[in-house]
Amino acid sequence: MLLREILPEHVASWETAEDRPDAALFPEEELLVQGAVETRRREFSTGRYCARKALEQLGHSEPQPVLRGARGTALWPPAVRGSITHCSGYRAAAVARMCEVAAVGIDAEPNVPLSPEVLRMVALPPERELTCRLLAEASAVRWDKLLFSAKESVYKVWYPLTGLPLNFTDAQLGFDPESGTFAARLLPHVPRVPGVPRELTGRWAVRGDLIVTAITLPAPGAAGRPGARATASPRRPGELPVAEVRTP
Repeated sequence: MLLREILPEHVASWETAEDRPDAALFPEEELLVQGAVETRRREFSTGRYCARKALEQLGHSEPQPVLRGARGTALWPPAVRGSITHCSGYRAAAVARMCEVAAVGIDAEPNVPLSPEVLRMVALPPERELTCRLLAEASAVRWDKLLFSAKESVYKVWYPLTGLPLNFTDAQLGFDPESGTFAARLLPHVPRVPGVPRELTGRWAVRGDLIVTAITLPAPGAAGRPGARATASPRRPGELPVAEVRTP
C-alpha cells in the first residue's frame, strides 16, 4: 500500500497493481468510455473500482457512479473530496470528508526517465538544475519524473478549488529527499484565489518502478489534525523550503 504511506490517516484510499475483472461500470460511466480502446476501458473501470472501495471506507456503502466534470476531474458525492490516478501497472483513488480536507491530489507515474523534450516543457530552469543534481546524487529515483508527478498532484488540488487552468510552469517545486516531502510555490502571475494558499506541500514515495505523489490540503479549521501537514526538515541548498500548508 504505497499510497497509504504518504496520506494522512483521515484520507481513505484504495490501490491495486492489476485491473479488476469485476470492476463493473454504471451506465452513466459507460458513456464516458464509449468507443475507447480496451486498455483505456480497463484503467477507467479499475480506477472507478478503487474510488468505490475508498468511498466505502468513508461510510458510502451504497455504490454510486463517479462521473467526470470539466477537464477530466472526477465528480464526487456531496461533502467528499477525492482524486484518481492510474499508470502502467497501477490504479488508485483517495477520498476524504469535506469537513476535514479541502482538496486532495494524487498521481502515479513509472519510475523511468522523462524525455528531454517533455522536461523542457514542464520544468522551470531552476527545477531542471535541481533534478539534474539529484539524479547525480541518487539515481535510483527518476527525479525528473517525480517532478512531473508532483506537478500533476498540484493541478489536481488547484483546479477543483478554483476552476482555473494551471500550467506546469506556473508553480516552482523543490524536494526534500530526506523527508520525502516536496513544496510547490505558485508564481506571482498566477491569480490569487481566496482560501487557496500560495504554497502547497506534499509527500512522495518511490518503490521499484513506481512513483507516487500526494497533496492533502486541510479544510479550514482542520489544519491541526495529525497528518494534515508535511513536517519541515533541513533542506539542501537551492531547494524550496518545505513549509506548512496554511491559508493566507
